[in-house]
Amino acid sequence: MQKRVTFRHLTLPYLFILPQLAITIVFFIWPAGEAIYQSLLRQDAFGLNTRFVGFENFERLFADPLYIDTLWRTLGFSVSVTLLSMLSALLFAVMADHVIRGATTYKTLLIWPYAVAPAIAGVLWWFLFNPSVGILAYLLQGLGYDWNPFLDGDDAMILVVIASAWKQVSYNFLFFLAGLQAIPRSLIEAAAIDGAGPVKRFWSIVFPLLSPTTFFLLVVNVVYAFFDTFGTIHATTSGGPGQSTTTLIYKVFNDGFIGLNYGSSAAQSVVLMIIVIGLTVVQFRYIERRVHY
Repeated sequence: MQKRVTFRHLTLPYLFILPQLAITIVFFIWPAGEAIYQSLLRQDAFGLNTRFVGFENFERLFADPLYIDTLWRTLGFSVSVTLLSMLSALLFAVMADHVIRGATTYKTLLIWPYAVAPAIAGVLWWFLFNPSVGILAYLLQGLGYDWNPFLDGDDAMILVVIASAWKQVSYNFLFFLAGLQAIPRSLIEAAAIDGAGPVKRFWSIVFPLLSPTTFFLLVVNVVYAFFDTFGTIHATTSGGPGQSTTTLIYKVFNDGFIGLNYGSSAAQSVVLMIIVIGLTVVQFRYIERRVHY
């Protein structure tokens, strides 16, 4: 029988959750409400003339082929960042789980990148891939590949994907490593005794038991790719060359703070919020069914 927690004062439970409610209201519900309200308005750059236009801002967005291209580009970018960061982190976690000597040093080195700010991560990889001074660009040119993210949109997209994924690998690594260490060794040893090889043991025992961790990281990484990669893109390519690395979150910034089109920027932020909420709901509704707790 599960013991139920009771409080002597009726107001005490509400006082416990009040700080979190205040943070949620101030930093999420209030800004989201303001964005929805602004998306229904049109005003000049100085905010002197404002008029209600209803859903006209949304109609203009979806009639703009540049915005549709940015939408598909963002989806491809998010999938690439999520897969690259999660697969790399899973590989490192499996390797770290088998390390005996120097395991602490190995794990610490893999965790360090998480302390790096997104803008710093972007600048770091920008130097490494810089056609003039970057060592990785020099190696690519030595192999016969004309690497130039300043002129080639595909090269620029590869650069921001690698920088964004590298920033998130450490976070994923921590959770994958914790999940691996929570798996009973007796299960793996029993499979080994039955003749299952390392690959068979991983796919039949280890990976299914990691499914709750994988599902959690999938949701977190999708949200990260949509929102938290702004600093990396801004520090490396600023959305260029052309619009080749402009994602939805960067277009919100560019139209709102550079173009001073507040109504369109607010409408874009609302669309972005709806997309992320929709993807999260789909993940919880359909993908979670395959998760074994």
